Amino acid sequence: MPFELTWLPAVLQGAGLKVAEQPGWPNRGLGSMAGARGVMCHHTAGGRNGNMPSLGVITNGRPATPTEPALPGPLSQLGLGRDGTYFIVAAGRANHAGRGIWQGLTSGNSSFIGIEAENTGREPWPAVQLDAYRRGVAALLKQLRQSEIMCVGHKEWALPAGRKPDPHSLDMDEFRRDVKAILAGTAPPPALIPRTTPEGRPTLRRRSDSNPPFLVKELQGLLGIDADDRDGVFGPLTEAKVRAFQRSKNLVPDGIVGPKTWKLLLA
Repeated sequence: MPFELTWLPAVLQGAGLKVAEQPGWPNRGLGSMAGARGVMCHHTAGGRNGNMPSLGVITNGRPATPTEPALPGPLSQLGLGRDGTYFIVAAGRANHAGRGIWQGLTSGNSSFIGIEAENTGREPWPAVQLDAYRRGVAALLKQLRQSEIMCVGHKEWALPAGRKPDPHSLDMDEFRRDVKAILAGTAPPPALIPRTTPEGRPTLRRRSDSNPPFLVKELQGLLGIDADDRDGVFGPLTEAKVRAFQRSKNLVPDGIVGPKTWKLLLA
């Protein structure tokens, strides 16, 4: 049975953000998230190379080490890649908070949606990732009907004070001010995926009224969909085929046919 946070993809996509849904995510979790009240920000301390090298650990958990016991996954509901893509990992409770307190709340895992942003903990934040971080937090808080104060950094939450450094180098008071501006509608809109390719082909995605049917039919043919099923509608079958193609080409499997995906489809 799916957990409560099945609204995650629609809310993030509605904010103009890129989303990649991981297999089985609606049924993944360690318990209920019916009491979600806010968002907790982390960095992964993962590998330097790749867009989201920590995705497997976030999904499946952390093995035991000589100094720490194993920690079962999921370790957050969301992963945030270096290119600004949100990876949907779980709709239920995740092991991400540990002991702490924020705004009188002490049950971190059941009260806060965790975002693990890919970063070694020493590298600069890419502008596209940081912009997606703020906008994603704002979209989640709006869905939860909470203000920016219910965004907390792990380093602010954790007890004893100083136990956690993440998210590194981010001034959380400034981060919350940026989130507040997005919630108030005073921040500029995102532009994460170009609307067209250099050749003038429009970006195609599911649930968009601007998809030209003749181009969707062409896309369906390029994806190998049977001729009888090429209906010119960007539905779930087409989206699944797009995601599979993107995975096969080592692209972010967001299901959106933008310039990079068009280029490889037409190669």
